[in-house]
Order: sequence, then structure tokens, then C-alpha cells
Amino acid sequence: MILRSIAILAIGLLAGCAALPPAAPLARDSIRDFALEARFALRATPSGQAPQSANGRLTWVHTEQRDRVLLASPLGYGLAEIDITPQRATLRTGDGQERESADPEELMIAATGLPLPVARLPAWLLGRSGHSATIEPDEQGRPARLSEAGWQVDYTYDDERATALPARLTIVRPGEVELKLRIEDWRETP
Repeated sequence: MILRSIAILAIGLLAGCAALPPAAPLARDSIRDFALEARFALRATPSGQAPQSANGRLTWVHTEQRDRVLLASPLGYGLAEIDITPQRATLRTGDGQERESADPEELMIAATGLPLPVARLPAWLLGRSGHSATIEPDEQGRPARLSEAGWQVDYTYDDERATALPARLTIVRPGEVELKLRIEDWRETP
């Protein structure tokens, strides 16, 4: 009798789960605040130095008032945390060093020697203009290529929907930086 009750309960729970509608995919045009998980590969040629490369994992949480970026090694060890608010940008490295600046780009140049466009990236991730970008659409009307302030962003999608979010981005400043992102998870944040 007990086994039969457990079986009926389990079937009821499974039936209840089966009746739930699948989560709706996120639509690029409606997103304001988001979180994403990605893998990155960075190749750079700092002025007067040999080319360098790095890869790892990236977690980005974006809201209207704050960006928080966590960089980790491919095995998950923390490399750096970047916290950006309208007033201040802070970079904390895995070895405990901390740098601050009112300008996130200046902070990145001072810390890494690279002109990484961290303030523009939230808009670029969604295929939007950070300021005055030129955006070329693909056949579905989605951003295929964005050009702004000497940077070029190429987008690749895993989904054919016109509102799909990009799955891969290649962000290039010719002769200086190439950043490739493979986005594994997009979430809209409340």
C-alpha cells in the first residue's frame, strides 16, 4: 500500500512537471539587465611587447547602475573582478591588488596595458550601439557586425529567431586586441 502511494505521488509529480510550459527564450530587444556565463579567449599585442594570450571563464552581471565582471581561469580559479558604477570602477586581482578610477577604460589600460572597452561592452553584447556605432544586420535583421570607435564586433547565433541573443562574439581592435566570447548562458535579471 505504501509503495503504491509513493508511485502515485511520483506519477502525479512527474505529470505536474510535464504540464509546466517551457521557459520562454530571452528576446534581445527587450533585455535591459542581464547576467551571462561565457568562455573567453584574448589575444593582445601591447605597445612595444610580444603578442600575449589568455583564456578562461567570464561571469558578467549588468544592471542600469552597475556592472560586475568576474574573470576566472579555465579551471575556475579567480583571476580578477571588475566592478563598475557610474561614479567609480574598481579592479581587484586574484593576488589581492586593487586599483580604482573614475574611467573604466583608463583603469584597464593602467592595469593591463590594453584598451579594453568595458564600459561599451554591455550594449555591444546585446548588439546595441554604445554611442554612435554602425550596425550591419544579417538576413534575420539581427546584428551581424558592429563598428564603433575603432572596434569591430562580429556576432554568431545558435538560434534562427530574429530576436535571438548572440552565442559568439569576436571583438577586435585591429593590431591591438582580439577578444572571443562563447556565451553559454544568458539570463535576464530582475
